[in-house]
Amino acid sequence: MNFLILHGPNLNMLGKREKEHYGTGTQEDLVSSLKSKYPDMAWTLFQSNHEGELIDRIHKAVSESWDGIIINFGGFTHTSVAIRDALSLLPVKPVEVHLSNIHARESFRHTSLTGGVCRGMISGFGFYGYEMAAAFILQERSGDTDAAK
Repeated sequence: MNFLILHGPNLNMLGKREKEHYGTGTQEDLVSSLKSKYPDMAWTLFQSNHEGELIDRIHKAVSESWDGIIINFGGFTHTSVAIRDALSLLPVKPVEVHLSNIHARESFRHTSLTGGVCRGMISGFGFYGYEMAAAFILQERSGDTDAAK
């Protein structure tokens, strides 16, 4: 199974920035953890601080074969209609993950523009949120009828 993780601005600074919100792990630690938890899955992470590069990567993903897509667009979550429009083209609906609880932070973070075109959203569980997203996608792909529709 092939999973794509799309990361937006400042997530390349994980482990260095606002550790009280984002923890101490890096993006490399995240992928290593996911590979350890799900060794039979291939993980590809793409990160950019540039909106257009993220949109171009989403456009590329439209014609690729992904079993699951997990997104965290950082600040673009709350501001980018263009990323939301690109996400709506994907044949596989992504799961949106946020390391911090966006609803317990500044009011401008409470609204996700991108979440409306996603399968669901997980917020506030750190790196574990990515594991939860992967577990949900696997459950749903297995045809488990208990997965929320």
